[in-house]
This record gives sequence, structure tokens and C-alpha cells, in this order.
Amino acid sequence: MLVVDKLSEYDSFKSVYHENRDGEPFPSGLALRQIVDLCRSILFPGYFGNPMVDRRTIKYHIGVNVERLQALLEEQVLAGLCFGCTDEERSLADKKAESKQVVSVFVEFLPELRRVLMTDIEAAYYGDPAAKSFAEIILCYPAVRAISNHRIAHKLLEQGVPMIPRMISEMAHSETGIDIHPGATIGERFSIDHGTGVVIGETAIIGDNVKIYQGVTLGAKSFELDEFGNPVKDVPRHPILEDDVIVYANATILGRVTIGKGAVIGGNIWVTSDVEPGAKVVQSKVNR
Repeated sequence: MLVVDKLSEYDSFKSVYHENRDGEPFPSGLALRQIVDLCRSILFPGYFGNPMVDRRTIKYHIGVNVERLQALLEEQVLAGLCFGCTDEERSLADKKAESKQVVSVFVEFLPELRRVLMTDIEAAYYGDPAAKSFAEIILCYPAVRAISNHRIAHKLLEQGVPMIPRMISEMAHSETGIDIHPGATIGERFSIDHGTGVVIGETAIIGDNVKIYQGVTLGAKSFELDEFGNPVKDVPRHPILEDDVIVYANATILGRVTIGKGAVIGGNIWVTSDVEPGAKVVQSKVNR
């Protein structure tokens, strides 16, 4: 068929084609969903996974889930390493060894991950009069799902895993409407109220006890271009929010600006310069 011939021409598909090497796994969205579900069942036992877990059986359930998590995650970290590797001489055995080391470090991190996520849950509960219990926060609040995915993805990215962290973050984006790049650095007691439409860029830095509302963008201004006209990569280009900052709905903060400790950014505000600690930035009132 003429259509098949056209679609099979190298010039037609070369920019959208990936050739996997024999024996190397490929990143799987289905497996990554299972990994996130296993993390949730380990971090929040009884809420996710087997609902019949109790204090007598919890060690068994967590042990089984950690073993399953290790096996699945090693395969997907390996897939990410294979997908992102540009070193033709690096052997599959070397990549497998690195995958095992990455997952070993990640599993050791799980108790700390639970502790930090608990601070996020507490921040959501004490910051929202509508919240009736921690259980409601864990089961219902989209921010908890988005932040837990982010903290998983960020840890893997810190360890140099390609592709997989971004896939985990995009799963939360699709599920909650909250878009947090895995490269963003986020402190403890972080809460997002409502959440829909929130965007947090790759190089954003957020301190402790920060609260943001729906529609907030922590973004970049127009990009610098290199001599070939391509965007310059890997430069700090997103905001820094220091401790105790509040950013209200639909505010847009762009560029490498610093919002000082305890500052408040009002709703529908456009911010492109530093804000002093403790300051309040609000829209001007119009006298009629």
C-alpha cells in the first residue's frame, strides 16, 4: 500500500522512532502504576492495598509489598537507564547492577518518605477547616496523591534515573490536574488547597510550611537561546518560595525570583520580581 510505503520511509519516522536493544526492557506505564500503588499500600497501610491489614499482620503485608516493589522497580529503573543511556559500551549487566543499587537506596528511604508525607497530611488537615480527619485527607485529597507521586519521582531523579520520574509525575498530573516537575525541590508541610491547574516547574525551590491554592503557576519567563537558536537547558529559571509563604488562587510567579519568608501573594497576581519577607502582594483597589 502507498500509505504503508510512505509511513515506512526513514525520513518520515526518524524523529519519532526509538529502537530498543535486544534484551533491554522498555518503560511501562502499567508497571509504574503498580509501583505507585504498592508505595501507597506500604506508606498508608489499610488505606490502600489490602484493607484487612491489622497490627498483627502488618509486618507480613509490608514485607510482601516491599519485595514486590523491589522487583517491579528494579525492572523499570533498568528500563529507564537503558532508554536514557547514550554510552554504547555500557553493558546490560552494569545497568542491572546500578538499578539494584538505586532501588536499594529508594527502599531504605521509604520510612523517611512516610514521615515527610505525614507532615504534608497534617498541613492539609490543619490548614483546611473543611477537612474532617486525616483519613479524609489521605483518601480524598488530590494534593496528597500528587505530592506523594512527586516525592517518589524526585527521589528517583536525585539518583540519576532517566524517564521514569517524569512518567510517575505525569501520572499524577493526569489523575489530579496538578503538574509538578520531578526536579522541583519541596520542603516539609507542603499543602495544595483544591489543586486543579497548579504548575510547578523543574527548578522551583519550595521551603517548609508553604501553602498554595488552585491555578498557581511557579513558572519560567521566556527562555535564553544558544547560538543555534535552541533553548538553554539546566539553568535555574523558576521561583524560590521561602518558608511559610502563602500563594492564593491563580497567582503566576515567573522567573528566578525569591518570595521571602512569610510573604503572602494574593489571587490573580502576576509576579516577576523578588518579594520581601513578610510582605503582602495584592491587587490595587479601583476607586469608582
